[in-house]
Parts: sequence; C-alpha cells; structure tokens
Amino acid sequence: MKKIIFLTAHDAENGFSLAGITHHAVDPAEVGDELKIVMAEPDNGLVIIDERLVRGEVEEHLREMEQGWSGILLVLPSPEKLPAEAEDYAARLIRRAIGYHVRLNV
Repeated sequence: MKKIIFLTAHDAENGFSLAGITHHAVDPAEVGDELKIVMAEPDNGLVIIDERLVRGEVEEHLREMEQGWSGILLVLPSPEKLPAEAEDYAARLIRRAIGYHVRLNV
C-alpha cells in the first residue's frame, strides 16, 4: 500500500503529528528540494502540499514534477484567509487547465 505524505509549514506541525500522519514541516525556501526527495521514494503514492508553500519557483515547476511521477500531487487549501486580490489555487488550476480565467465566489 502506498503512503500519504503531507508537506506543510511549521505552524501545522503539531496537528498532523497528533493525528499520527506522516508529515514533513518545511520552510518555503526548502520545499522544492523536499518535494523532490519525497517524490523519489517509491512507497509514496500521494503527496499533499500546503498551498502557502506553493509559491514562485515551486509553483512554476509543480506541473513538470507531477508529470514525471506516477503518484498524485495535491495542493491543500491554506488554513488562513488569503487576501482578496490574490488568486487562489483552484482558480489558477482552472485557468491553467482550460486557458481562461474563472471567477469563483465561495
């Protein structure tokens, strides 16, 4: 059976640890390297990454990383409210998939 791995910021470390879930607390600067290490493990089938860590270079290379991997990469919505002008992950994913900006009101 494949493992599920969570990559989150350090502020979520205690909650995942209490639940007994395999969890890696990483700094935003090291998330790209940690993601490569986790995806290289053949036993890992699902990697869930905190949306707050998907910024800059990691966001640009996320799709490339996912295409070369047999597992599933999922971005977990941020527990904090993002600023209104910031585009959320779901809207970016839809825009990238269909090539059109969609406004979601939730």
